Amino acid sequence: MTNQESNLFNPRTIVVFAIILLAAIFRFLPTPPNFAPVAAMAMFGGAYFADKRLALLIPIAIMLITDLFLGFHSTLMAVYLSFAAMVGIGVLVSRNKNFFSITAGAIAGSILFFITTNFAVWALGSGMFYPLTMEGLLMSYTAAIPFFHNTLIGDLVFTGVFFGGFELAQRYFPALKLQNA
Repeated sequence: MTNQESNLFNPRTIVVFAIILLAAIFRFLPTPPNFAPVAAMAMFGGAYFADKRLALLIPIAIMLITDLFLGFHSTLMAVYLSFAAMVGIGVLVSRNKNFFSITAGAIAGSILFFITTNFAVWALGSGMFYPLTMEGLLMSYTAAIPFFHNTLIGDLVFTGVFFGGFELAQRYFPALKLQNA
């Protein structure tokens, strides 16, 4: 591990953290339902934090802190597990960052979030929203379809902004690049 990778206060780590923090602040702005930067934030952290512990810890911690203000709900664990998976997708994307892998990662994350969180709505709803049957599960997924396009668009837009912006910044500010040992 290089000195830059082990130093929490290097320019790269600070800028990656700042981008994630800005994404978290965006959660407080009025937006269409499910149009949010949080999945992109998690994937970005997974791709750009040299210390993969930080890649998982920081996005989840920021989600937890912002949820203190926005409120908690019964499916929170499913949401957090989805974002932890997005960090993992970011780690995979970091091995070969290109337009295709980043776009595929964002789409995969959107689908994973849709499947995971709507399953949790069905399973944890105790039959209050949907019967705990296969038909109820399909009803849960069907009812969520109108929100999926906002999730997908938000994930693609924010992923593009975060990844594209940071790659561009690295060209003009070499201190943001990881130095090889």
